[in-house]
Amino acid sequence: MAIKPESVHLNDFLKELNVVDYSHPIIREKINELFSNEQTDIEKVKIAFEYVRDSISHSWDIQSKRITCKASDVLINREGICYAKSNLLAALLRAVQIPTGFCYQRLTLFDTPEKGYCLHTLNGVFIKSLNRWIRIDARGNKPGVKAEFSINEEILAFPIREDLGEIDYQTIYSAPNEKTINTLETNTDLLEVYLHHLPDKL
Repeated sequence: MAIKPESVHLNDFLKELNVVDYSHPIIREKINELFSNEQTDIEKVKIAFEYVRDSISHSWDIQSKRITCKASDVLINREGICYAKSNLLAALLRAVQIPTGFCYQRLTLFDTPEKGYCLHTLNGVFIKSLNRWIRIDARGNKPGVKAEFSINEEILAFPIREDLGEIDYQTIYSAPNEKTINTLETNTDLLEVYLHHLPDKL
């Protein structure tokens, strides 16, 4: 699939946003811990991706009711769903001048269309040394879900099943989708949100 950024201006993918708050002290502290000047941009992306994938729990996987949204809150609480984890990954990478955006898939929520659909968020990252965008999915691995960092092929969390109405959207957005953020900001019980209130289309 030919992914494409919504803007040709890389600076649009470096901006600090309310939910991508990379000036927050805890984000800065983590940046200093994860990165060094000797690392290449590819190494930095891999390190940040694996940190968010493996060290930040997916809230549904641990059956937590807590809702996180801002990158700093995700890091403080060490949990979030894909909407929140993608904010943290964007914050970590944008802070070190690696353009990072937001990508979406429409997936079945629980394997079959009868149980509904949801939007899933992952990240698009521009690798300057390769002069191209790649997509990475830091949702978090579990049995049946195994996303990896790769510059040669996409190894995302979920294969798209078009016959079931799933969609792989091609655009890399500079800001997260308002529906996804509004869902996190206007609810209080993550398990209830996950079952009944996730947006199902862009």
